[in-house]
Amino acid sequence: MIKISVVILNWNGQKFLEQFLPSVIAHSEGAEIIVADNASSDGSVAFLQSQYPALRIIQLEKNLGYSAGYNAALRQVEATYYVLLNSDIEVPPHWLTPVITLMDQDPSIAACQPKIRSYHQPDEFEYAGAAGGFIDKWGYPFCRGRVFDTLEKDQGQYEVTDEIFWATG
Repeated sequence: MIKISVVILNWNGQKFLEQFLPSVIAHSEGAEIIVADNASSDGSVAFLQSQYPALRIIQLEKNLGYSAGYNAALRQVEATYYVLLNSDIEVPPHWLTPVITLMDQDPSIAACQPKIRSYHQPDEFEYAGAAGGFIDKWGYPFCRGRVFDTLEKDQGQYEVTDEIFWATG
């Protein structure tokens, strides 16, 4: 069985694939890279087939949306770890190593995420995930590194592993 499958759900994201897929392929050592196409009409599949013929593509017959699209795709994947990665993400070298090492060491961990920094402001955390998701006592979601619309600069303040309530990709 494959240990790590990085699954990217795509819908009409050829431009994102052109821009960001090279970093995922280059920096996901030992992982299977899969693009699950959610019935794109923009040429995404043709682009992948011509530029990345060895890449595994799962073609969904219709756009199932985010959750159902991932569920349909993941039924066709067998791996120890599934990494659900957005198509608009540039990954750095060795990005998977700390996460997989942590999960290997503690089988009680169900999900985790690395710190996510903004592509356009790389010294700041990214709005949608920052350094891990939490829920306050009133049920309001927030992140380390982002509270409401305030984004912190990454100054190494969240280098410590911590338990989170939700993870993002």
